[in-house]
Amino acid sequence: MINLTRLCTGAEQPADHLRYGLHSAAAPCAPASSRTRKPIVVWNITRTCNLRCVHCYADSHAQQYPGELTPEQCLSVVDDLADYQASALLLSGGEPLLHPHLPAILERATSRGLKVTLSTNGTRITREWAARFKELGVAYVGISLDGIGPVHDSFRGVPGAFEAAIRGFRLCEEAGQKTGLRLTLTRNNVQCMADILHFIEQENIPRVCFYHLVPTGRGVDVAALRPEEARAALDMLIERVHTWRAAGSSRELLTVTQPADGIYILLRQLREGNPLAEQTLRLLRWNGGGANSSGRGIANIDTQGFIHPDQFWQSVTLGNVKHEKFSDVWEAASAPSAERLQELRGSDDPLERQKKLSGRCSTCKHFALCGGGYRTRAAIANGHWYGSDPGCYLTDEETQLDLPPLHQ
Repeated sequence: MINLTRLCTGAEQPADHLRYGLHSAAAPCAPASSRTRKPIVVWNITRTCNLRCVHCYADSHAQQYPGELTPEQCLSVVDDLADYQASALLLSGGEPLLHPHLPAILERATSRGLKVTLSTNGTRITREWAARFKELGVAYVGISLDGIGPVHDSFRGVPGAFEAAIRGFRLCEEAGQKTGLRLTLTRNNVQCMADILHFIEQENIPRVCFYHLVPTGRGVDVAALRPEEARAALDMLIERVHTWRAAGSSRELLTVTQPADGIYILLRQLREGNPLAEQTLRLLRWNGGGANSSGRGIANIDTQGFIHPDQFWQSVTLGNVKHEKFSDVWEAASAPSAERLQELRGSDDPLERQKKLSGRCSTCKHFALCGGGYRTRAAIANGHWYGSDPGCYLTDEETQLDLPPLHQ
């Protein structure tokens, strides 16, 4: 993730310790480095879903799927993640609220001290669910929105999905549950950016995550942004973050699955003589981008128990929690996963990792900050782990710009 609010305004943000290694009163213990932090685990607890989203990476439908984890297996996974001290647990789907044992999973996870977030389409949230989330200590509920009104309904494949999602958001707000929106930027909805941002302001939504499209599952048929569209979208988000900050708003805005966003912000700050440029450079250097993301800072457990580098990279399997602990697999204690993880994580030296890449990423001067973009999208596009990220919208000239040295 790239936290635009932090990089563009310097304002302290809740996950600065995980994302940038910064200590705060709320998080006094930051990881020693981005390569040693425990992963955020995205767990698809069910594939069943009541919507038919055009970009669904899980290709979910309104049906039951055999082979999903039993209640006992689910609780065993939670206990292992808690013992392992995973950075966070994100429960997703399909639609997680359709899982018959979600309350038991949430109760076990929060009682064991896990930071639990929920990724939902919002349409199944009732007043009772919202109150339950708050009672159990769910850290955050992320509700998916991909346009306003009919645009969202078309994207989600069901009429009325927009109104139902917004009702779910408002019920969480009424219950005092921290809630925000998640959006996937595509050519289907980028024209609605101004309307979406206006809606965020109108509803006083406190946290928003804009995802760059990862073309997998049904998403292979969705059109990704052209480079000029991605740049224009990010410029709009940067300007809006500044506007919100000037108005005294603490709203948090992040982009996901595109580390190049951080480089774009940095280059713009350097060009404009922004005094935050050196701080941005320092934070991006600590983070390391895609090199410390999939397979290291992010992990996925799918509905069948298989472990993957992230939720979009399910063609690469590392193990299965039905037969072995997630923690053992992630620490490469079991032989089948050790070689794959070693190859994916590579050397601690960014230059050594970069030598293995092909395409534009192999010569980019910002590799130590970006890590070769989003490695999952690069693997999907190229058919191997060492290609370049086709979602990078930086110009060839920008990839070769020298950066100033950091002051000690």
